[in-house]
Amino acid sequence: MNYRILIALVSAVLLAGCGEPRLDGSSEAALKASVVKVSEKLDSTKKEEFTEALQLVALSKMDLAAVMSGKKSSDTLAVEMLTEVNGKTADELIAQANVIKAERAAKEKEQALKEISELEGELAAAEKSKVELAKFTVSRSRFYQRDRKYSAIKEPIIEMTVYNGTAHPVSRAYFKGTIASPGRSIPWIVEDFNHVISGGIEPLESMDWALAPNMFSEWGKVDVPNDAVFTIEVVRLDGPGGEALFDSSGLSENQLDRLAKLKEKYSAK
Repeated sequence: MNYRILIALVSAVLLAGCGEPRLDGSSEAALKASVVKVSEKLDSTKKEEFTEALQLVALSKMDLAAVMSGKKSSDTLAVEMLTEVNGKTADELIAQANVIKAERAAKEKEQALKEISELEGELAAAEKSKVELAKFTVSRSRFYQRDRKYSAIKEPIIEMTVYNGTAHPVSRAYFKGTIASPGRSIPWIVEDFNHVISGGIEPLESMDWALAPNMFSEWGKVDVPNDAVFTIEVVRLDGPGGEALFDSSGLSENQLDRLAKLKEKYSAK
């Protein structure tokens, strides 16, 4: 018997013994035809799984970055995608897709747990900073608007007395100012401001400041009643080199929301 005929017969027997139809990734047209043939043998639920698995497995080898950079041609990419699904039955393809999903889920969880740790670290650092920031005190605070010569626009002024009770010289201080009236739940203004300290303020040193915020900022627009109280919170201090010594800002609302959702999804697993 001719050797080639023998091989063909053996291959035919093997394929016949496989039972389930297999995908043909020899060309795009062959794949489309074999997809139809494989799908015909599946019920609606299995067909949906198969379709999803086909997309997932084929696209798992897609490297768009390599194509965009010219390291790989689109033709090469197409061949790799066809090769990845070639010869597989529906069950084999679905099993491979499940492995890919599990691997991705594991990587996603690893990244999420890392992000949770980082966000919680920022929260802890902010709480620790609050202890030190409390040592930088504001013993007197006053806000008013004074008249300016040749101008109808008044100039906002913030007067304050500060004391550096930390063990570090401070080059810049950041504050949150709140002006509110007793008995009112909503403040007239809540605004951040900061001050670059000429020559810095040394440990155990006290200073009096009269700061003039931008008259076109919210400080220049607010109309403060006589019964309003002006309070100041220290939120950050910078060291001699401009580095943040202590920062209580912590996480934004979006970050807090993300942390809560990540912990709900991953922490208990």
